[in-house]
Amino acid sequence: MSKENIENIEKALAPLRSQLKNHQLYNQLSSIEDVRLFMEGHVYAVWDFMSLLKALQLQLTCVTTPWIPSQNTNTARFINEIVLEEETDRDEAGNFMSHFQMYLNAMEEVGADVDTVQHFIGSVIAKANVQESIEESLLPDAIKKFMQFTFEVIEGGKPHEVAAAFTFGREELIPDMFLRIIDNEGKAPLYPKLDYYLRRHIELDGDEHGPLSLKMITELCGDDEDRWNEVLNISKRALQHRIHLWDYITEVIIRQKQTTPILV
Repeated sequence: MSKENIENIEKALAPLRSQLKNHQLYNQLSSIEDVRLFMEGHVYAVWDFMSLLKALQLQLTCVTTPWIPSQNTNTARFINEIVLEEETDRDEAGNFMSHFQMYLNAMEEVGADVDTVQHFIGSVIAKANVQESIEESLLPDAIKKFMQFTFEVIEGGKPHEVAAAFTFGREELIPDMFLRIIDNEGKAPLYPKLDYYLRRHIELDGDEHGPLSLKMITELCGDDEDRWNEVLNISKRALQHRIHLWDYITEVIIRQKQTTPILV
């Protein structure tokens, strides 16, 4: 039954996934300037992804004392492995750091603005209320709504819904396209931090994480049809917010292309 439920969800999500996969954003990414603008909008999705992951770690492993054995060690292992890789991976120089910090370093390397997102995170730390920080920020609505949805799911406290946003709601950014943009024709990469981040992203999002995340959904839902319906609902909404974020970034890139003078 669970296999059938997964197949039904994937079928129901197919139109949204197709819309995302064929989004016009990808046709606009043709220069390092476009990559800068993309990263400045996408960095908030890189950041709030970690909160989805940490919510799953809190719910599916034991991070309190006294320690209590996890009910499902396979799922706990999966989550802990991803936390290890996302929170304390090695960068291109062998230093331990989070993928988010790697992303910030890559943004700085290509000349993208990092001050805005760092100011936002500073607000989150100071206020200790992420929804308030999002609402009071001067960020564009598409970015606000994207993060507001993420934290609404987390605050809902249902592990299967958080797992749905984590598993089905995070489409890859097609790093191969970015590697083509920054390719240095077989020579040493012009942007080694971004090059490393993208290649590491491809390496980690291989064949193992996908099947394990689907197994996590299956174990969390079991034979509860209400949970399966909630997984589908959250997954649809997560993909819709991703599409709206892509729409916004596309508009920014197109607007920049239209206002940038042509050098002759």
